[in-house]
Amino acid sequence: MIKKVLPLIVLTLGLAACGSSEQPKTESAGNINQTFAANVKTTKATLSNIEKELTLAGKVISDPDKTITYSPIISGVIERTYFSLGDKVSKGQTLVDIRSNELSALQSELIALESESRIAMREMKSAQVMFDDNMSSEIELLEAQGKVKQADAALAKVKADMAVFGTSKGNGTFSVKAPMSGYIISKNTSSGSTMSADSDPLFTIADLNSVWIIANVYASNLQSVKEGIEANITSISYPNEVFTGKVNAVSQVFDPEDKTLKARIVIPNKDMKLKPEMPVVIRFKNQAQNQLVCVPTDAVIFDKDSYFIVVMNADNSFSIKEITPHDHDSTTTYIASGLDEGENVVVKNQLLIYSELKVK
Repeated sequence: MIKKVLPLIVLTLGLAACGSSEQPKTESAGNINQTFAANVKTTKATLSNIEKELTLAGKVISDPDKTITYSPIISGVIERTYFSLGDKVSKGQTLVDIRSNELSALQSELIALESESRIAMREMKSAQVMFDDNMSSEIELLEAQGKVKQADAALAKVKADMAVFGTSKGNGTFSVKAPMSGYIISKNTSSGSTMSADSDPLFTIADLNSVWIIANVYASNLQSVKEGIEANITSISYPNEVFTGKVNAVSQVFDPEDKTLKARIVIPNKDMKLKPEMPVVIRFKNQAQNQLVCVPTDAVIFDKDSYFIVVMNADNSFSIKEITPHDHDSTTTYIASGLDEGENVVVKNQLLIYSELKVK
């Protein structure tokens, strides 16, 4: 039973990895069926540095510098929420209405202070008129001005305290608005639920125009993952799409839970395909210094515990060569012996030709 050494990979990938070009051949020798020969394609075996592929698991996270989490700082009841998990929101958009006794007390204090400020202002104006008419002393005017400043300061403080909680709607209710534009990536509240200062964050907003890919690097892989190396990222959500980036940083401390270092890859996410917590596979290619003859992995035939290549000779005849592979990845096989640089290796219909030649 003849079988391929690895599952079939798209032909063009194999050719690109080995730096070759295809040439359709139409002639054959011996009893090879002309239909086979008409559809044969070859590529030249080339000499190349060995590229080893390292595959690691990882996940997508939002950029922490572009992520804001809202945690409650008072106790209260959620009157209404205006968003759902995954929603896109704009800066200043109302997200939650909260009713709280603490907020109600601040609102009452604000009303009282506003009244005091108005009274102090009237008294100061009256003192100014009397001072101008020489009916009161400068000290009385200064006292009236001081009361205005005190009232204004107290009023400003309460307004600042209230601004921390949100926008006042009266009757003990405040609205919490989105502090930035982005996407809701977590939601831990609903209308009617209670909250306190030690509750979990109500929501998290993240700008997902760029995201971090975090790769789990084990101790045995430390020599292979360094800052600046290129990475190909794939996900089961997009099986035919490859996202590319470079390692921006490698942590210097092992994660105590999974015993790995974290490598960070920052990539653009304009189409919003990459979602926080999405699992991904990260592949790194490392180039070794020693060179070997390489061919597309598709071209290698495994039969009876041995590896073979079908080659096209100078006279357009075909022959089988047994090879000894040194290493391989999904697209390229590096050959230790059995094939020379420059030989024309059949990369299409090689199984059919191999079968024909084998029975002769």
